[in-house]
Amino acid sequence: MEERTFFEQGDVKVTNARFVSGGQTYAMSNVTSVKPFEKKPPRALGIILALVGLGVMVGSSFMFGLVLLGLGLAVLFLVKPVYHVLLATSAGETRALMTKNREYLNQVVQAVNEAMIHRG
Repeated sequence: MEERTFFEQGDVKVTNARFVSGGQTYAMSNVTSVKPFEKKPPRALGIILALVGLGVMVGSSFMFGLVLLGLGLAVLFLVKPVYHVLLATSAGETRALMTKNREYLNQVVQAVNEAMIHRG
């Protein structure tokens, strides 16, 4: 059976025979399922900085408190989640790809699903 490519961009390639990501190759014959996974960034640091900033603004130093509040809000709203492609095999689950681009992740997951359908 001829190898058919379902997705190829950068160092990621998905065919009916293999999934290549970051120099690691996974045999599609061993993959039992694929799913997207979203790891949300920790929000605690941003919340703590913002609250301390508010306290400092009210108490001792308005400008320093404003800076802390701004840093806290920046951490809360600017830090983006990280997305992973999770491959399940008989050996367990593996995070095969990491990206901050959700659309890219969905394209790869869809390609792996198509490749699983068309594997030999």
